Amino acid sequence: MACATTFPSSSFSLKLRNSNLNNDKSNCFQFQKSFVSLNNPCFLAEPHFSIISNRHSISRAQSIFNGFKCFVQKSEQSVLVDSRNDTVERVVVLVVGGGGREHALCHALKRSPSCDAVFCAPGNAGISSSEDATCISDLDIFDSSAVISFCRQWGVGLVIVGPEAPLVSGLANNLVKAGIPTFGPSSEAAALEGSKNFMKSLCDKYNIPTAKYKTFTDPSAAKEYILEQGAPIVIKADGLAAGKGVIVAITLEEAYEAVDLMLVKNVFGSAGCCVIVEEFLEGEEASFFALVDGENAIPLESAQDHKRVGDGDTGPNTGGMGAYSPAPILTEELQSIVMESIILPTVEGMSAEGCKFVGVLFAGLMIEKKSGLPKLIEYNVRFGDPECQVLMVRLESDLAQVLLAACRGELTGVTLDWSPGSAMVVVMASKGYPGSCEKGTVIQNLEESELVAPSVKIFHAGTALDSDGNFIAIGGRVLGVTATGKDLAEARDIAYQAVEEINWPGGFYRQDIGWRALPLKQFARER
Repeated sequence: MACATTFPSSSFSLKLRNSNLNNDKSNCFQFQKSFVSLNNPCFLAEPHFSIISNRHSISRAQSIFNGFKCFVQKSEQSVLVDSRNDTVERVVVLVVGGGGREHALCHALKRSPSCDAVFCAPGNAGISSSEDATCISDLDIFDSSAVISFCRQWGVGLVIVGPEAPLVSGLANNLVKAGIPTFGPSSEAAALEGSKNFMKSLCDKYNIPTAKYKTFTDPSAAKEYILEQGAPIVIKADGLAAGKGVIVAITLEEAYEAVDLMLVKNVFGSAGCCVIVEEFLEGEEASFFALVDGENAIPLESAQDHKRVGDGDTGPNTGGMGAYSPAPILTEELQSIVMESIILPTVEGMSAEGCKFVGVLFAGLMIEKKSGLPKLIEYNVRFGDPECQVLMVRLESDLAQVLLAACRGELTGVTLDWSPGSAMVVVMASKGYPGSCEKGTVIQNLEESELVAPSVKIFHAGTALDSDGNFIAIGGRVLGVTATGKDLAEARDIAYQAVEEINWPGGFYRQDIGWRALPLKQFARER
């Protein structure tokens, strides 16, 4: 096993790249040991937790540090002093999760000037091979004590929880209690996503615009209400259902079948033991993200995804088949309305209810066709996937410092810098998704795909390596092929050129990502 190391010219700090530790610290040594044995001119106030394989020789370690002046390590964050007397706060970060969203976060953190090292648990083969983080494949992210122990052992000063399930199970509660800065809500606050009924009740109490609804546990009562309201209508499982618990029923028969699936056949288990029957809103969907520190919120750039599996927004809902940023539908005026009528009342309401929200609020919105105003469809309590991918490639601010400010309740006055132009991600999924799909199919030409243009980045969501070192698909949504451009048309063209380089007979993708934001005539001509 080898731990690749890089040294950015702007600092003296070691970065960890491209390794699977598998929690086997016997194969690694801590650099502070070499400092002592080599009489290195640097000194340590407390241990620095960057690591290197023991295959590296002592002489190699000494040559790496030639010319270094001083390094000071503190317990949670370090302060590094360079020859220009500039002081920069440093931090080691653990990203919890192993999908495309987490890969995008790791990629952004790798570019953060203040980030000493990035761990990802469990991570995936693509994150590791791309050198965006050091993956800890056997760290149980549902075992809070194990995560806390890891953080203390390796000097982690910031934990970012990507998926919703560990949040709902209380991982953030336990990390915060242990004194570890954690970006992600408590289990109580995570109920905004974990229970659609909770979210709807909060909307009622604090006058947050949302679709009309009723909640049911009895299938007959639900069907009676559906008959009264008519179709189309929306049926939602109350709990977490891996992005598959929302059914847009075009006919009454489809609505009745959806109720039976959830309340009679229990296809979603406990997540579907209560259902929300909601009015169908006609309009255009958009995603809105805000960073929250418990009392204050700042918006991220706009983004829009494509939920349906098929071109032209046809077929069943998925976790998302592609996204782009910015989203023209979310004008500056609309973004202000969303902040004032939806995001800030939610933050204030959660605080008033005794469960302050710290993390990212991801509001799924419908911009109603008849009024042009936004209504809240749902909340997610983490970065969206695949929206996170297009946001992270456009973010120019230091992500580690921004999220630390949120953890400390210090977002007031924080502003974010974004690259100009646009970004697009095209999701490649296993054939059969969102239903049953084959696993183990080989994916080739990923390196060639990323060479299409400097702006191409492939984020891995569901990949592993086979015994021959080939990438294979192990999930539904597998790759997020992402590109930036001077405008959305250029970003789209580059992204699809990169997609077409990939050799994966077992996969498929939508060919019309971005169609709502681009003239149909232009889209058809250029595609």
